[in-house]
Amino acid sequence: MNSGQANLIRQQSTESQPNRFVMHRLLKFALKCLLVCFQVNLPEDDLNPLIDYNTYELLCEKGDVRNFRKLFLPVFYALAFTIGVAGNSLVVAIYAYCKKPKTKTDVYIMHLAIADLLLLFTLPFWAANAVQGWELGNPMCKLTSSLYTMNFSSSMLFLACISVDRYRATSESQGHRRVGKHCSVTCLCVWLAAIFLSIPELIFNQVKKHNESNECLPIFPMNMETLLKSTIQILEIILEFLLPFLVMLICYSATARAIFRSANVKKSRPFKVLLAVVATFIVTQLPYNIVKLWRAIDIIYMLVTDCQASKTMDVALQVTKSIALFHACLNPLLYAFLGASFKMHIMKIAKNYGYWRRQRQNGRPEEISMNYEDPTEETISFTI
Repeated sequence: MNSGQANLIRQQSTESQPNRFVMHRLLKFALKCLLVCFQVNLPEDDLNPLIDYNTYELLCEKGDVRNFRKLFLPVFYALAFTIGVAGNSLVVAIYAYCKKPKTKTDVYIMHLAIADLLLLFTLPFWAANAVQGWELGNPMCKLTSSLYTMNFSSSMLFLACISVDRYRATSESQGHRRVGKHCSVTCLCVWLAAIFLSIPELIFNQVKKHNESNECLPIFPMNMETLLKSTIQILEIILEFLLPFLVMLICYSATARAIFRSANVKKSRPFKVLLAVVATFIVTQLPYNIVKLWRAIDIIYMLVTDCQASKTMDVALQVTKSIALFHACLNPLLYAFLGASFKMHIMKIAKNYGYWRRQRQNGRPEEISMNYEDPTEETISFTI
């Protein structure tokens, strides 16, 4: 390399430093705003010069973390896959064959079930990855990772949409809540936001040889690793947790006040439904996002300087992420099956199935129509 090329490289590096510095300060400002919400205090110094064990894993042997993952994730994912696919498939089947979505809530619940199904269909791949590594190549690594993030994000955002529609249901007539263009635009925006959050997986995830097995991991450029990792973590915390949680809290609080001000004598059941929805969201999502926030703090400030603490964080991330994922199994129960309309359709399906089996045993099989929707029926898929 001659002196002219060296000077050019130094000049480019010097020009990029102010931009990188500005981005770093903006990122730290966003992080401090999050810390105010979680009431976390940090040391005054900007950066800890000690070792980041998450980046330099060769200095911290994490064999016990990998062994825990091999045992825990396949069992938990198999349970979540079985329960979640059964419940969400039933929701989609009822909307497809029994009742046409009539209100915005119906549409949001159907999209929520589809997002949860697509999310759950990625679990067998991650269970296999935990046991024997990733054997499906780079394209499937990118696709599966992006599908997981996209559908997890869209699921959280559709929960916020449902809460807004439930709030509007207390102040608007049934006619104003019918499916229209605004509902389609909202669903499109949710999916676009979810796709946006999944772009980093499409770009950076790849198969890498790690501890004698292939792993599907995000591999960032060395000069932007801290910036990209922390930015992605903070965006996910804001869009997947803080935004839906604040929307749900505000809307369901207003809905609860409207319920208690109404003349309806039976106020306890709808209030319990709202309480169950919010409590389930907090219990399943808050631990995961606390760990993610701590991981983002560690990426920027390098606070975790002990190998055992780094391994504890890795295990905590796996456990809390699995708990957050289990929300996809609870959504059908919380949003669909609590409604009288859905329970009625499930009972009709069960009765028709029993009738069909008896007819078949008697040698007189008959085709039974599943489309028994009452045209005058009002939707009560999520009763409040």
